[in-house]
Amino acid sequence: MGKIEAQYPSVNVSIAELNPEIPKRKYYTMADQSKYIWFNGEIIPWEDAKIHVMSHVLHYGSGVFEGIKCYTTDEGPAIFRLGDHVHRLIQSGEKYGIQIPYDQDVLTQACVDIVNANHFENCYIRPIAFYGYDTLGVHPKGCPVEVAIASFFWGAYLGDDGVENGVNITVSPWKKISLDAFPPSAKASGQYLNSMLAVQDARERGYDEALLLNQDGNIAEGSGQNIFIVKNGKVFTNGESASILMGVTRKSVIQLCRDLGFEIQIGDLTQEMFMNADEAFFTGTASEITPIASVDDSPFEDGKPGTITLQIKEKYLNIIHGKDNGYKHWLTLVRHKNAIDSIVSE
Repeated sequence: MGKIEAQYPSVNVSIAELNPEIPKRKYYTMADQSKYIWFNGEIIPWEDAKIHVMSHVLHYGSGVFEGIKCYTTDEGPAIFRLGDHVHRLIQSGEKYGIQIPYDQDVLTQACVDIVNANHFENCYIRPIAFYGYDTLGVHPKGCPVEVAIASFFWGAYLGDDGVENGVNITVSPWKKISLDAFPPSAKASGQYLNSMLAVQDARERGYDEALLLNQDGNIAEGSGQNIFIVKNGKVFTNGESASILMGVTRKSVIQLCRDLGFEIQIGDLTQEMFMNADEAFFTGTASEITPIASVDDSPFEDGKPGTITLQIKEKYLNIIHGKDNGYKHWLTLVRHKNAIDSIVSE
């Protein structure tokens, strides 16, 4: 285990400690971890958060969602860039005509409340807004917009070893959906079928993750991550025209590169640029900053995380865990340490 990972260990092992009534086993479900979920304006028991099987979202993927992380800090749990994530959720809904019936302030407080209700110190937060049950046609007509926010543990998205040593990826035969077909800057449920196809193919062929090209044949992104490369000390990433999600972590890393004194260029990433890079890494809420060791069995440098990748990663980890005072404005404190919560009644 590297120095960075030793300083910020995985929280998966704490699930049984959090709730000693849960039998010890290798895998824990979300229901093992969370007692409550925020659903249509109320905090209710996890098992009561249900929708009808004829809900519009199940048939047409008509929903938008977010992925947000809460981390342990010396001042208590803190949610990373909560306002940015909630704002993007609302924007994603607008791009699909999904009018979320709660404003930014209500959704922001709801994210804080559900972390508190489940007594989490370190967790993943998943808000989702979607068309519920009314009619079955493609046009949602009178289908209500329902909103849920869950919180639960989620470890390293691409595995602890991948976070430390880098992941092995492959260029997917599936192309990223084009700007002319969907708004890729929206984080929408149905769009992720494209990602599912890509990552399933990658895993079946023995790789950790897929790399999707766009309709122009340039680099788009991973199945659920933005991508950066490093060449001759400069950092490169692509922009919205590459058919990518405008990631909150991506935005943060661009700022960190500038603050660390690295020149960063935003533009098309060709396959040639990618294959000839010195370093490469993924960014995303779940993936955080994950080094890429190789693409289609061709390693970057010596197949280990590069020095610039590690500098950016260490800076990012310090920030999300509240160890860098210059970025405290990116954190929303959930509660004071050792506070007693009374959001829900047992």
